[in-house]
Amino acid sequence: MFSKKESDIESVAPMPEHVAIIMDGNGRWARKRHLPRVAGHKAGVESVRAVVQGCVKRGITALTLFAFSSENWKRPKQEVGFLMELFFKALEREIRSLHENNVQVRVIGDISLFSEKLQTKINEAQKLTSENSGLALNIAANYGGRWDIVNATKQLCADIQNNQLRIDDVNEDVFGSYLQLSGIPDPDLFIRTGGEQRISNYLLWNLAYTELYFTDLSWPDFNDDAFNEAISSFRARERRFGKTSEQVNPSA
Repeated sequence: MFSKKESDIESVAPMPEHVAIIMDGNGRWARKRHLPRVAGHKAGVESVRAVVQGCVKRGITALTLFAFSSENWKRPKQEVGFLMELFFKALEREIRSLHENNVQVRVIGDISLFSEKLQTKINEAQKLTSENSGLALNIAANYGGRWDIVNATKQLCADIQNNQLRIDDVNEDVFGSYLQLSGIPDPDLFIRTGGEQRISNYLLWNLAYTELYFTDLSWPDFNDDAFNEAISSFRARERRFGKTSEQVNPSA
């Protein structure tokens, strides 16, 4: 998955620490080429590989990819079946290389609806890479932002009922610790390919102050040059987090 030169490239500050991506446009990419939709999903795996490599060489510490939303079950049964098999094969094929390159793999979302075979493969990948300290690769599968918030609320309420937490202790940080991305800083940069300009129930809590970047490129066409354009756009922005420009840049 990685070339020998990937770890040799110095990162340049300021760089986003955490990038979140909605990988959209696979079906439209295939349709333009008079191919079945599944061909677009298969081609999209190559873009995943390129972006993971791009994060490693730039020193980005976390990458979260929206692989399968909780709404995607509504798609044609044949396509859903292909996506599940593609997910399984991608884990099987790539996990050794990811592990050798110190990448930690984590799947966020409700995986209980997946086949036993896929759940086993997910658990094996997570266990194998759990001690790795490099890029944190989070794969959102059967994930929805509203589900994440509701699920966190249920867990928090259960801890209050069991006297493990006092209601007066609940604040944003405590609540965030119950979310799927617990322990990982919120995304700095959100990228959506495919021309759509919405976040589609993705990381609703975590994207509160994330810089948004949209591109008309379909996901299979999103290469390292396109990734660099997104990062360049991010680096040109002033992130104020409620402050004034003068507070952020007093010497400007």
